[in-house]
Amino acid sequence: MTDAVHYEKLGDIAVLAIDNPPVNALGQAVRQGLKEGMSQAEADGAKAVVIYGEGRSFPAGADIREFGKPPMEPHLPDVCARIEASPLLVVAAVHGTALGGGLEVALGADYRIAVPAARVGLPEVLIGVMPGAGGTQRLPRLIGAESAVDIIASGRQVGAQEALELGIFDRLEEGAPREIGLAYASELVEQGAAPRPIREMPNPVPIDFDAAYEATLKKGRGQLSPAVAIRGVQAACELPFDDGMKRERDLFWELMETDQRQALIHAFFGERAVSKLPELEGVAPREIAHVAVIGGGTMGAGIATAALLSGLDVTLLEMNAEAAEAARERITSNLSGALKRGKIDEAKLAHLTETALTLATDYDALAQVDMVIEAVFEDMSVKKQVFEKLDATCKAGAILATNTSYLDVNEIAASTSRPEDVIGLHFFSPAHVMKLLEVVVADKTAPDVVATGFALGKRLGKVSVRAGVCDGFIGNRILAVYRAAADNMILDGASPFQIDAALEDFGFAMGPFAVADLAGLDIGWAVRKRKREEGLPANARDPHFADRLCEAGHFGQKTGKGFYVYEKGSRGRKPNEEVLEHIAADREAMGITPREFSDEEIVRRYMAAMVNEAAMVVGEGIARRPLDVDMTLLYGYGFPRHQGGPLKWADLQGLSGLLDDIKHYAAEDPVFWKPAPLLEELVAEGRTFDDLNKEET
Repeated sequence: MTDAVHYEKLGDIAVLAIDNPPVNALGQAVRQGLKEGMSQAEADGAKAVVIYGEGRSFPAGADIREFGKPPMEPHLPDVCARIEASPLLVVAAVHGTALGGGLEVALGADYRIAVPAARVGLPEVLIGVMPGAGGTQRLPRLIGAESAVDIIASGRQVGAQEALELGIFDRLEEGAPREIGLAYASELVEQGAAPRPIREMPNPVPIDFDAAYEATLKKGRGQLSPAVAIRGVQAACELPFDDGMKRERDLFWELMETDQRQALIHAFFGERAVSKLPELEGVAPREIAHVAVIGGGTMGAGIATAALLSGLDVTLLEMNAEAAEAARERITSNLSGALKRGKIDEAKLAHLTETALTLATDYDALAQVDMVIEAVFEDMSVKKQVFEKLDATCKAGAILATNTSYLDVNEIAASTSRPEDVIGLHFFSPAHVMKLLEVVVADKTAPDVVATGFALGKRLGKVSVRAGVCDGFIGNRILAVYRAAADNMILDGASPFQIDAALEDFGFAMGPFAVADLAGLDIGWAVRKRKREEGLPANARDPHFADRLCEAGHFGQKTGKGFYVYEKGSRGRKPNEEVLEHIAADREAMGITPREFSDEEIVRRYMAAMVNEAAMVVGEGIARRPLDVDMTLLYGYGFPRHQGGPLKWADLQGLSGLLDDIKHYAAEDPVFWKPAPLLEELVAEGRTFDDLNKEET
């Protein structure tokens, strides 16, 4: 036996306790221990075996420390087969989460009992692969093909009650997993119950697998793993068990060789690495119990909602009582959504809106709060006025945060006598839903203030990314450039509708012009006017087709018309043909003869612009690591997860070819296309963006 699995025999029952903290991951020592434990139980003359996990969970999946390394024997499919082949009764007692290989181990048992709070799932598709230790063969035989496809292709976690109703669990029981497992096994032995290996159950009834495959591929916007996993379930319906297992392994290894698998693994590890900064090691965050939010519009109400749901007290400051009550209504509406989803109950809703939330119209109400998050109009003079008042009102040590999307946090901090307490916390709307938080560190921001920003992000459930100060920080700075690349393609002959369609086929949930309609075209209009006032580069293209939409009062979805027309009662969108007239006017004014673009060229130019500016951002230190850029685009800008982020995508495409394309584009438009020095350096040295990630972690 290994240290990771403890064996004992209690009468007729052998117990295998998996003990591999923190989540009993199925590393080599656990796999070896389970295999040896089964042999020991049989040799000792036991009648039944109970398998459970010590600590907080049944095995919650593979051991991430083994990712990327050669697999070590015994392999998990063999361990599950060994459990299933035993002549003894085998009971899996589940608590916490049984995910991926953990559920596959449980499916190797004859019977499964769980505590009511347990959850199960096969989430392998979320990292670009599929169940590979019998999940696609045993689960359909147990619960049917349709239910198995739903669980496997979504990667979702299933609660214990649903798992009981589906037939994954045989019984739910409150108590310690060891005790309920022993009691159930004793009962089964007394009843003379026989082993019931799932492999001997009949093949499930087939569904229309071709239709399910195509629908899943479309829903995943080209992500392969959920659709390919469906072919594994199909094998369970059409093939004998051993042949189905071989088919599952073949499909598993096909996915292991894909770029998408590499991209999704990068996203998985990047999410965990992005908030781990060497500069914060040993730096304690400040205590935060009470926050203030200034401004109760959509953004401010969303920030307040997120703070309330995390257990913080919130004071919301508005200009007058009427605006404050409107803010309360927005917050209540947001919280009602959490109520409908079962995140909170009626009593909690009442507490959050009536006790934890305080409305105010005077800055004096903020005198004792621990942190203030300003979410007022995006105008430097307005922001400075707010921070001057906060400086005069807030207690010493209070953190003063701005939610600006573009503006200079150093300039905002300079309007106070305590710039070390000022930080940027750039939330994304709706702030109680969107996962990204850019923590913008100004020149004089104190280390413990930075640490507090990240601690708050963690408390709010955000993916927090460190950003330096520049126009737009990481995300919006890059957005401005790839949107400009799209505008340039429109001037040269593409249409907004073709660009959106090409990028949605690439995997974006929405193309850039549909996104602009959703956000409100007035936002981009304000940015363009500000940049024109500041001065554009000489000979830079400056299209006005989007401005003309705004001048006519068309701001996108909120007005029913923008690049698209949105009809009341319809969830769809139709191209706004008026846009083409505005584009034609720009082309005529600039003397441009339009040409055709292929979808492939659209994607390549759009992505090249994104990657080139991202390389600038990393090279200048605005983002510390390439993975910081990737997580920003993944969690704040709808970048397709199965593409890994723009810089992971660039690595997989090949940096040399991408640089060649950028130089080719620069020959026709040297003002817009300037190769990033970091990109040129990496190509010259034969290195990748991921090499830089490894240097920093």
